[in-house]
Amino acid sequence: MTDEERQDETPEQPAGGEPEAEQPQAEPPAADDQPPAEQPPAEQAEQPAAEEPQAEQAEDQPAAEEPQAEQAEEQPAAEPAAETPAAEPEAPAEPTPTAEPVAEQPRPGPAAEQPKAKDQPPGAELEPIAIEPERELSAEERARLEAEEEERARLEAEAEAGDEPLAHGARVELSTDTSVQATGKRKSSIARVVIRAGDGGFVVNSRPLDEYFPRQYLRTLARQPLLTAGYESNVNVAVRVHGGGISGQAGAVRHAVARALCEIDPDLRPELKRRGLLTRDARRKERRKAGLKKARKRPQFSKR
Repeated sequence: MTDEERQDETPEQPAGGEPEAEQPQAEPPAADDQPPAEQPPAEQAEQPAAEEPQAEQAEDQPAAEEPQAEQAEEQPAAEPAAETPAAEPEAPAEPTPTAEPVAEQPRPGPAAEQPKAKDQPPGAELEPIAIEPERELSAEERARLEAEEEERARLEAEAEAGDEPLAHGARVELSTDTSVQATGKRKSSIARVVIRAGDGGFVVNSRPLDEYFPRQYLRTLARQPLLTAGYESNVNVAVRVHGGGISGQAGAVRHAVARALCEIDPDLRPELKRRGLLTRDARRKERRKAGLKKARKRPQFSKR
């Protein structure tokens, strides 16, 4: 070869005079980097499905950044906060006067727990019932009320007629140390009577007779044996009665007084017996039975 041919074959060097660095040759791909073998069609179908959530996440990211952009836009539009006035100094709290402990008053319990007052007529602890305004009565109601008034007047007249003193010998005088006791009953009431020599006092449950029995008929009923025998102004009567109602208690007092007079003067027995003062009146209201409305009243029968 000639010198000219050798010069043409030599490579051109850069202007700096430095020879170009030799580029490293590409290494053959490793076994791990080699492309995988063809996968079955089922796995290839699953790969796109697995990549879909990533694509959706990429699409959602810009949407998540939108509220931040809106907040950035709203910040310059917000008005500056109004200047709040300086808080006034609070006045010192006045010391509250300490209240003295008040003794707790006992609360009244229900009516069932409160003890009943002694020596009170039945029903004295009950509150009065509000009376309704009067209305026009029918002819039947007026006739019934008139019949009740006539019956009451007849009973009072009979009680007063029976008060006539008996025609008998001299009355027995009791000594100051003598006391006669007797027991009388009527319905559910029981009366215990103590008779002593005196001037005609009559006490029921430590209260005067006129105060204990509210109606004149009941007072006359209780005094009837004394007026009949003529001992109304010669003895003092003390009675302890309980049970039943006010009418039953008056009947029990009459029964007990009549028995006590028979103990004082046995000659009074035939006449007091004839007038029915010694007979125990055992009549009382019959109790209600199960399945009935009253003692004997039955509910109306309905076939259908």
